[in-house]
Amino acid sequence: MQKAMTIAYAVGKNLYLNITNRCPCACTFCIRTMCDGAYGSDPLWLDHEPSMEEIRAALDKEDLSHYQEVVFCGFGEPTERLETLCETAKLLKARGVKTIRINTNGLSDLIHGRKTAADLKGLVDIVSVSLNAGTEAEYLKVTRPKYGAAAYPAMQQFALDCKQYVPQVMFSVVDILPKPELEAAQQLADRLGIHLRIRQFDDAATRRNG
Repeated sequence: MQKAMTIAYAVGKNLYLNITNRCPCACTFCIRTMCDGAYGSDPLWLDHEPSMEEIRAALDKEDLSHYQEVVFCGFGEPTERLETLCETAKLLKARGVKTIRINTNGLSDLIHGRKTAADLKGLVDIVSVSLNAGTEAEYLKVTRPKYGAAAYPAMQQFALDCKQYVPQVMFSVVDILPKPELEAAQQLADRLGIHLRIRQFDDAATRRNG
């Protein structure tokens, strides 16, 4: 009998979708190194990447009108499966979902070897790009992208490109960063004309079940 996988899980008033475990980064603070799930969810490790049929079946079990947002965010970088992400977003829009968000590391263009922001037009309402740090040196230190130094400018350009196609684009950092890094992050966001969301660190995300 095939093991059940966690594809959709609720966090507060939002529904999160876990469609891949692949990621081009090895962040020092990654939740995957601390626990198997998030906010009390079942384990988010996938034994295979869910097909559209499996994603559709997971969504069939949910009352989508109950949620404020549907968020692509799990134990991996959602844009690793950009085509599946867009197909799922089309399905969600057809089912009346008003707000779809992607939490991303912003490296989609490097992953796919092309500009990808336009793929999100009309499908995604919010793109939240994890800035992770305020300076290139610190970004590379904590994010450890497989693309090396190319990642930092690519992440910024992706965010800028998304402004042309997505209603709301933001950077995010966590408030446990040192003050100079937070200030540098704000300066970078201001320079690019992108809102910076400083998220409060919440260790509840790392609590295991049971």
